[in-house]
Amino acid sequence: MKERSSFTSRIGFVLAAAGSAVGLGNLWRFPYLAAKYGGGAFLIIYILLAVTFGFTLMITEIALGRRTRLSCIEAYAKLDKRFAALGWLSALIPVIITPYYCVIGGWVIKYFAEFARGNMAAMAGDSYFGDFIAGSGSGLFEAPMFWFLIYVLLTAAVVLFGVEKGIEKASRFLMPVLVLLSIGVAVYSLTLPGSMDGLKYYLLPDLKDVSVTTVLAAMGQLFYSMSLAMGIMITYGSYMKKEDNLEKSVAQIEIFDTGIAFLAGLMIVPAVVAFNGGDASLIRGQAGPGLMFGVLPKVFGSMNMGGLFGTAFFLLVLFAALTSSISLLETVVSMVQDKAKLGRKTATVVSTAAILLLGIPSCLGYGPLSGIKLLGMQFLDFFDFISNSVLMPVAAIGTCVFVGHVIGSRFVEEEVESSGEFKRKRLYQVMLRWIAPVMLAAILVGELLKYFGVISI
Repeated sequence: MKERSSFTSRIGFVLAAAGSAVGLGNLWRFPYLAAKYGGGAFLIIYILLAVTFGFTLMITEIALGRRTRLSCIEAYAKLDKRFAALGWLSALIPVIITPYYCVIGGWVIKYFAEFARGNMAAMAGDSYFGDFIAGSGSGLFEAPMFWFLIYVLLTAAVVLFGVEKGIEKASRFLMPVLVLLSIGVAVYSLTLPGSMDGLKYYLLPDLKDVSVTTVLAAMGQLFYSMSLAMGIMITYGSYMKKEDNLEKSVAQIEIFDTGIAFLAGLMIVPAVVAFNGGDASLIRGQAGPGLMFGVLPKVFGSMNMGGLFGTAFFLLVLFAALTSSISLLETVVSMVQDKAKLGRKTATVVSTAAILLLGIPSCLGYGPLSGIKLLGMQFLDFFDFISNSVLMPVAAIGTCVFVGHVIGSRFVEEEVESSGEFKRKRLYQVMLRWIAPVMLAAILVGELLKYFGVISI
């Protein structure tokens, strides 16, 4: 049997796993939720959930990967064949997410390129983003498919070089630069006239906005942000060295993920509030692509040195997106390698070709294919809903039941203790068996109620 690849050091693993966790959700959804649900109160709730709920799910998946040295399909089947379907479900999720995530990554490259070449005025227009994703422009550089292809090839190039020479080296470069860019952009944002109103709005607790929905929103954001229930942490765990302290590594990943999310709020909330004359409605009313590609170019266009600011911002967004898409594609490649017994290069080529084909509907879904709807949604929105809102909570509930009540939490505890003391063991046992499944069920129900228009998160 061929020896499995591994990260060369704990810091290499931490940076790669943190890079996977730090993605577009940190940058375009966290600031919106913090602004909507009580500012500092939301931050406190989020941090408490990170060190309890998020910690429990993440350490479980990484321990499963490190103990079995397998990707998610093989890991579950090896431990109990009755739960092989859970491995396949976890494997299906990155296959669905990777194509549409790369489509959005292509949008990010497009915006970075346009800011870098000084086309800020056009991008601040009301219809620019809608026209671009609809493919209304003429020429190769105005075609969403072109940027989607570039982004997929960039991601695949890193994965092709393997765990040590590709993913780890890329993470060692991208993550420190991402942190430095985040700090630099956040500091500049705070120097803007009127930004202090936004800072107060972001940091000071507003208890009147805190409710059960606040906790549900924080749980959902944390769950989706940390790359859980999609096979990534199991795959990366399988590359982790046995002697590296597992609990400390998870704690450091949590710090990276939460820290970048917090900095995203510092970058975006003060700048948008300053732009809107002290009014936070542009933040509270926008999340996702609307905030990133619609509101922020207008904000940058109103600033002195807005072109430089926008270029730096979209560069860090690109780095955040790449670290996540690399982990998504690596998870797919790892599964293809394990199941089809292919070498890395062949598995990467096959997986990349599949991602390109599967991404076409999402890429064209706002243009030539806009007339086709799935559950009333465009292709990209449907794939996002079915993977994030349905399959991921179901897979995570299954994992909690599997580890907590079938093979037993001792399986994970032994793996953690093999590389150091398990300081949060008692917390872990209670969270895994009883509290986390209930919280995950609440996320699932909340997302379904949101889809049917019963609640708004």
